[in-house]
Amino acid sequence: MRVSGSGNVAQTVGDCRVVSAKSGRIHVAVAAIMDDQRKVLLSKRPAHVHQGGLWEFPGGKLEDGEDLEQGLWRELHEELGITPVSARPLICVVHDYPDKSVLLDVWRIDRFKGIPHGREGQQIEWVPVEKLSCYAFPAANLPIINALGLPDRYLITPEPGVETSRFLAELDRALSKGVSLLQLRARHLSDIEYKALIPDVLEHCRQAHARLLLNAEPELAIAFGAAGVHLTSERLMALSTRPLNDAYLVAASCHTPQQLEHAVNLGLDFVVVSPVQATSSHPGVRPLGFTGLRELTERASIPVYALGGMQVADLTTAFRCGAQGIAAIRGLWNQASSIQVG
Repeated sequence: MRVSGSGNVAQTVGDCRVVSAKSGRIHVAVAAIMDDQRKVLLSKRPAHVHQGGLWEFPGGKLEDGEDLEQGLWRELHEELGITPVSARPLICVVHDYPDKSVLLDVWRIDRFKGIPHGREGQQIEWVPVEKLSCYAFPAANLPIINALGLPDRYLITPEPGVETSRFLAELDRALSKGVSLLQLRARHLSDIEYKALIPDVLEHCRQAHARLLLNAEPELAIAFGAAGVHLTSERLMALSTRPLNDAYLVAASCHTPQQLEHAVNLGLDFVVVSPVQATSSHPGVRPLGFTGLRELTERASIPVYALGGMQVADLTTAFRCGAQGIAAIRGLWNQASSIQVG
């Protein structure tokens, strides 16, 4: 399920700190602090401050000349009395309020020292990720909820072929290794064949508590009860509004900044950008590289998956580039890892 939020797009590329400095936006370091039960720590803003009385993810404004990590560590010590041990970038969010503009540099904290408590008298609460949408947040915080609700890997199925039973058996193997979000893509099947395959794939996904997106007309997600739809770049650019309501996930493939901006403005839940690395399936296409990936992630206030030659081993690099994680066909279908990185 999507949480509606900002549709703003950063107008410059490069390091998030550069975006903040050049735009005059307030640069805020934010932490999504997770425990081993998939609960995240929230704090409540005092009633007398901007956006007072709403819940938020802990953090605060960076001081002049302060390094991002240094600032985040300082804020968490001052607010909660903890010191991060394991942290990684999660998402950058640009949002323009009527009275101020902010850039939230969000990091995910999975391990820390100390016992969190409201050192400034603020109320704090551990909340399951799936319950976050029940809380009232400042608008700039809402894309963080979307990112926390998505896994670090997005499987795109290979062509099913004529042996459906073999395809489903391989699907079960991938699901058993931790895949929880996947796209059913079958370009070589007719519409009738594709529709005939959907119920079987959906049943296998439901048994594994995985969400299935259909690479097809959005109406099919409603008709078959899928979790949502994945739009090709062509379908994306033909739309003027989001095709499904917030009960469904809507994703899209993006290859250019213009496509990415359109996806953000439509209020999609996430995008896949490609190709990050050279692939045998697209031999004539120039790859973005990880530098290009970083430039695109910093244009988007929605989660971005990296596609194109991606393997589980690339997750850490993708995180450092601001990506939600990786999307892959062979890299996840044939080599699905049981180790959950995020």
